[in-house]
Amino acid sequence: MIQSMTGFAATQRETTLGTLMVELRAVNHRYLELHFKLDEVLRVFEPNIREILSAKLTRGKVECKINLIAPSGLPPEAHLSEVALQQAERLSSQIQQRFPQSRPLSVADILRLPGVLVTQELSADTLGADLNGAIEAALVDMSASREREGAKLTTLILERTAQMEALVEKVKPLMPALIAAYRDKLKLKLEEVLGSADDNRIHQELALFAQKIDIDEELGRLSTHLQELRRILKGGGAVGKRLDFLMQELNREANTLGSKSVSSETSQVSMELKVLIEQIREQIQNIE
Repeated sequence: MIQSMTGFAATQRETTLGTLMVELRAVNHRYLELHFKLDEVLRVFEPNIREILSAKLTRGKVECKINLIAPSGLPPEAHLSEVALQQAERLSSQIQQRFPQSRPLSVADILRLPGVLVTQELSADTLGADLNGAIEAALVDMSASREREGAKLTTLILERTAQMEALVEKVKPLMPALIAAYRDKLKLKLEEVLGSADDNRIHQELALFAQKIDIDEELGRLSTHLQELRRILKGGGAVGKRLDFLMQELNREANTLGSKSVSSETSQVSMELKVLIEQIREQIQNIE
């Protein structure tokens, strides 16, 4: 299943310490980039959360927000650390001795110091298990959201793939007609200049012309790349980077087709192919 890198999920889980609120938001990004907004009491679990998310996600900019709300609706009960207060008092005294004009620390200043306000002891094992369960549930929801978005992207890409295949088929029968038209034009020009048409000269010029405008290889590679595009989409998984590379190859063949063009029809097809390729590339930027 193809997944978009864009997704959202929110879940909550009741624990003995309160309600765990988990939110996951993801947008497209070249690599996997994780950002965390955790309550202070949950900071210790960040490495474990990072490991869980990294195991499930491969690309995208993901924001993980987790709050623990106590049953009363207030933050977990906290108390002041006597050791931290003594350290703050000693440091404040030293600073004022060195800088007499400095103002004393306010209550707000003291409470903001690291380690001064200590929350109640939490059972790491119990809370960790609840937290893991909540994150796993949020990942399931976000995965479903990303799959729905991925299905829409797949449909759009397949529609444009079908359009490109039709354009390739449109060009294939044009080559014999172009060569025949060039032969007639060349014959008339030789008759005007020389009074007669030299068959050997015409054959030589036609061979050079046919070689110059030969696009069989380009059309064959375009068809092969489009078949591969369908195969990758059908296989699913984390295919965004592979699809992006395939778009570069398709664009290269479309450019070559345009450079060999000797008619307005093939030039138009080359331009339309490049427009469709760019539209697909824009959609691929959102695929994991």
